[in-house]
Amino acid sequence: MIRREVLALFAGAAAWPRVTRAQAAKVWRIGQVTVGAGDALQPLLPRHLANLGYADGQAVTFVDRAAPPAQVREVIRELRPQIDLLAVWSTIGAVAAKDAAPDMPTVFLSVGDPVRIGLVKSLAQPGGHMTGITFEATMETYGKRLQILKQIVPDLKRVAVLRTIGDANVAPAMAALEEAAGRIELSLLTFDFASTDELATAFQAMRPAGAEALLVVAGAQTFVNGDAIAKLAMANRLPSSHGFRETVMAGGLLSIGPDFAEMARQAAVMITKIMGGAKPADLPVEQPTKYTLAINAQTAQALNLTIPSGLLASADEVIE
Repeated sequence: MIRREVLALFAGAAAWPRVTRAQAAKVWRIGQVTVGAGDALQPLLPRHLANLGYADGQAVTFVDRAAPPAQVREVIRELRPQIDLLAVWSTIGAVAAKDAAPDMPTVFLSVGDPVRIGLVKSLAQPGGHMTGITFEATMETYGKRLQILKQIVPDLKRVAVLRTIGDANVAPAMAALEEAAGRIELSLLTFDFASTDELATAFQAMRPAGAEALLVVAGAQTFVNGDAIAKLAMANRLPSSHGFRETVMAGGLLSIGPDFAEMARQAAVMITKIMGGAKPADLPVEQPTKYTLAINAQTAQALNLTIPSGLLASADEVIE
């Protein structure tokens, strides 16, 4: 009897490491939601997780969704029962996730000001079910976008600001822009749109209102509509400043913004910590570690503008 009990004890002890390994080998189901731009952004996060040893289909499984801005909440609600962790791009997506998945561990990417819009209590101590990577290192980036526009157009006095109706990014962006505009003696003229169909109407009103250049508030809608915005700015001969290099590639004049691939790398590290047992509430929100200045020299030439040589030298990317 004693021998059988001892053997049973050893057999149980031998099984303990196998149970631990099985728990450690859990395949996490990660839902990734992008807002209207899945083709460009969706491959980034799986690539960086694979570099960290979490290959899609092996250590993790990705369930990707690209949602129109108006349908993000519905998409997240449908996705919620299928996943263990949510990764969501854009301010619109993160705001929707807070409402649609309030108990789901969530890592957001490319969010303007998560404290001001109520996603987290503070950057250092998020305090809830969300953490992630901001879009701006500081809101002063908007001031820099305005300042560089004035460097290229020295006589600039009035700047049109294109904004998306209902985008939580607008309030903090406008606060930063108004402060910067006062310092460099610029007047801001605001133009709002809710959908792609309204863009042409917004642009038609800019020149008659006295606008001499354009600054675009970065957000999901302005990212998705980057090509159209760049073309309309050129058609109306408005030098334009953006948050996304993709818009400059499409013909916008300049952009200062984060590198999305680097942002995905930061988020991937965060996700591995959560899979290892960390809580989003305890993981500080991070700011982008890499920003790039892109200038479209072809657009400058078409608008009869001369880019200062020092500015060209400091640019990370010049489109000739």
